[in-house]
Formats: sequence, structure tokens, C-alpha cells
Amino acid sequence: MDRRGLGRGNGCLRGAEVSRSSKPAIDSAVVSANGATRDGQPISFSRAPAPDLERWVGRFYVTVVDMPAGHRLDCGLLSDFASIRVQLRGKWQATTAEGVKTSEQAAMLFGPHSRRMPISVTGSFASVGVFLRPGACHALNGPEISGLTDNLATFTQLHMPESRWLTLCDPDATPEEWTLAMENEMRSLIADRAVREPDQISARFEAATFSDPTVSVAQLANDLGVEQRRLERIVKRDFGMTPKQVLRRARALDMASHLRGVADQDEADALALRYYDQSHLIREFTAMFGMSPRQFVERPQPLITIGLETRQSRRLEAIQRIAPGGIKPWE
Repeated sequence: MDRRGLGRGNGCLRGAEVSRSSKPAIDSAVVSANGATRDGQPISFSRAPAPDLERWVGRFYVTVVDMPAGHRLDCGLLSDFASIRVQLRGKWQATTAEGVKTSEQAAMLFGPHSRRMPISVTGSFASVGVFLRPGACHALNGPEISGLTDNLATFTQLHMPESRWLTLCDPDATPEEWTLAMENEMRSLIADRAVREPDQISARFEAATFSDPTVSVAQLANDLGVEQRRLERIVKRDFGMTPKQVLRRARALDMASHLRGVADQDEADALALRYYDQSHLIREFTAMFGMSPRQFVERPQPLITIGLETRQSRRLEAIQRIAPGGIKPWE
């Protein structure tokens, strides 16, 4: 039986539409300096890297948020790629695979997430960073991604130049100027640490997760011209998870973006039909986010939404649904 026909017949699409029947909830105390979507969801400044960094970097971002003094925001992150995150303001707390970790000003390497990582921040905050392409960490002779999944390490722990990253951003500069400073620092990091180029198989697998995460691993291996076992080894090394887990996560992240209003709504039918039926959607979504799709809409999710919006910007550019730097469907 055709999978897509099964999904439509069991009403998964109708369930997805019900979850988006009202605007997703917002936290009115969270005000982003970079604006909001039509639904009022906070967003960050983000853009693709310069051409010479495209093999290494998926996206740069700048997030500056004002909140009342003492206001604590309890939310989370769910990212499919390792990232350099530099926390410039705010008191942060993350529940990692190793337990609770806290920070104020810090430069950190976050691994990818297999599920939602609870994150809290108190007070106004500023965070800038770099989403690394799959294989970049391996090429930079960094820690094994599989050991960093659902975890983080400070630059000090990794013997990396934390003080340089913490002083990159002039408080009076624009987000674009901050991004240019991060680009220059990434060039220095690559020159200092790179021992190889990122694996092109990982880059092509990444493209598949953006275009069609319902594809089978066997079919992908055939399309990429590699043995399935070799593909599984490379993906485990560069994504920190098995290919099936990566594809399942990509499907959930696209659905989450739709539910929070930071996706191309012309894709809504196709995103819903990636699931066999409503129970399949609820089961997989809950396993990934720790709440049902309806709860995900009805509760404010500012940090996750900011991350989803950045990912969808990259994804839509990668699959050529929008031009690089073009107007996004939710703006």
C-alpha cells in the first residue's frame, strides 16, 4: 500500500490542521530585537555563510531578547546539528545528558539533540553562534559528535580560544557586523585546526534530510553510490545518530516548524502525509519533544521556535523554495 495514501486515509492531515486552527501561544514578556513572525513568534537574525565557508557552516545566527529583570524563561532546544553558541548575556541553565549545567558568559560547543533539551534563561539575553555542517567537527579534529549528542562542552574544556569568541561582538555593532566577525573567527579556526575536508557523503545526506526525510536508508545509500553499512558509519560519526534516527528527527522538526508558524504553509499537506496516521504523528512527536503536537501549539515555545525558524530558513534556501536572503513565508 502506498504510504502517502495511508497517511491521508487515516486523517493525519486533518489532525495537523486542527493543531494549527489557532495561533501558537506566545510569551508576551519575550521581545526579540530582530522582530517577530506574523503570528508574533520571536525570531533571530540569521544568514548563510560566505561562499568560502559553505562546506563548514550551515548558518550564522544572532539572537538578542529583552525580558523583565528576573523573568525566567523555561523552554528548550532541539537542533539537528552541532553548533558553536556564545552566550553574551543572561543566566542560562541546560539539562544535558550529563545533568544540569549553568553558565552566564561562555562560548560552548553544543552537540546535536536526539530529543528536546530543557533550557532556562533568566533576564534579557544575547546569544550568537554558528551551526556547523555535518562532518565539520570531525574535519576540525574536534570531539566525537556521538559523544556530544544531547550534551555541551565549553571552549575552555576543549582547549579552544574562548576569550576571542567572547570579545567578538562590539555592543554597538549591528547583527551583520557580528556575523562578519564570526565568519573571520571561523576562518581562523579552520586554518588552525582543520585536518581534512568535511565528508561530501554527509553533505549529500544532509540535503536528503531537507528534501525528503521519508526516504529509506537503503534507497539513500543506493542514490549516494555507497554501501549501506558505510553510509551508516559516516552518518553516525558526523550526525551523532543512526540514519533512521536522523531522518525521523528531520521529519519531526519540519512538523514542529509548521505547528509554530515558521514553515512554508504551502508544504503543510506534504509534511502531514509523512506520517502514517494521527497516532504515528503523536507518538513520534511526543518522543522527540516531550509533549503532544497540541500541547506544543498551546504552550509558548520561544527558544525552540527561534531555533526552528533558523533551521527552516536554511532548509528552504537549500531546497530552493526561497532565494538566499529572500523573504520568508512567515514574515
